[in-house]
Amino acid sequence: MVVAGRRRSIAFSIALGVGLISVILLLYIGWVLLNWKNGILLFLGILLVATIISGVVLNTTFLVREVRRNEQHDAFINAVTHELKTPVASIRLYLETLQTRPVDEARRQDFYRIMLADSERLLASIEQVLRTGRIGSTTHHRLNLSRIDLNGVVEECVSRALTLHHISGESLEYRPGPPATILGDPDEVRAAISNLIDNAVKYSDSSVKVTVETSPLDGKYVLVRVKDSGAGIPKIELKQIFKRFYRVPGPLAMRVKGTGLGLYIVRSVAKRHGGRAWAESEGPGRGSTFVLQLPIVK
Repeated sequence: MVVAGRRRSIAFSIALGVGLISVILLLYIGWVLLNWKNGILLFLGILLVATIISGVVLNTTFLVREVRRNEQHDAFINAVTHELKTPVASIRLYLETLQTRPVDEARRQDFYRIMLADSERLLASIEQVLRTGRIGSTTHHRLNLSRIDLNGVVEECVSRALTLHHISGESLEYRPGPPATILGDPDEVRAAISNLIDNAVKYSDSSVKVTVETSPLDGKYVLVRVKDSGAGIPKIELKQIFKRFYRVPGPLAMRVKGTGLGLYIVRSVAKRHGGRAWAESEGPGRGSTFVLQLPIVK
């Protein structure tokens, strides 16, 4: 209901702007026809009309942007609420079960495993939000720089994803390139790579097929490529998806839960480390490739 109301507000604002511009143009044209000899007044009239039209256009543009920003903010709040509330409710349910009825040892261990997984999911969601706050802080959170074996970090992230998403090595394949050392913050680099892998798995079809590989570039950079054969991305969205809170609209965004922060963190980490990140896709249904580029140190 809120989104529909905001869309009606956008439509009303645009219609109002177009209507005002049309009326001004009609009045102005009529005035010019009646007073075409008054050159100075004509010049001032042109400036006045241009100023009014510019004001209406800018006002409408700012209004549309503000409404879209509010929609993204609301979507983020809803997503975060779900990501936090769901594992808490699950943990509470299993604890109540253990407290109120006898459970055999096998089921008890299974409950513990599920609660631990939900706890890790909850912790990951909280860390995602906190990391975004640190990255976006005006005080610029300082990097804890050290020399990092990138292939080792990627291998850790792949192993984590195999366990977290309960998939096989055939579904998530790692192809390491030549050894590469970077200077970076281990936590941030690990978070960026993990976000890329998690996204690739989540947005894959029912049959997950994700490939992670590293390769050098010009002897100065190392590339981490995460390729999937899943939903794909419309070309017009390839740059938008790295914005904070942004999610590609469509039924898939409703099915796949998330905060809209993962790719924003990836791009921010890349920039803070002197690199960059981008996405490649031939379109919906044709898979995607995400690339993280980082500078090599000797």
